Amino acid sequence: MATRKVTLSLDAGALEFAERAAKAHGVSVSSWLSKAARREAVRTGYRQEAGESAETSATIDETELAAALEDLRAQG
Repeated sequence: MATRKVTLSLDAGALEFAERAAKAHGVSVSSWLSKAARREAVRTGYRQEAGESAETSATIDETELAAALEDLRAQG
C-alpha cells in the first residue's frame, strides 16, 4: 500500500497514548496509528471494497510492518 504523508491534529492525551503504545510494540507512531485507524474502521462497520481481497489486506499489513521496521532502524 502506498504511504501518504498527512497532517493530523490529535489531542495531547491521545498522542501520548499512541506514542507509548507504539514504543511498547516496537513500531513507529505512524505505523501504530495506521493500524489503529484500520482496526477502528472495521470495528465500527467498514467493510472491504468489492475488489479488495483479504490477501490484498494481508499484503498491505506486511508492507506496513516492513516500513515500520525500516523506520525504527533509521531512528537508531
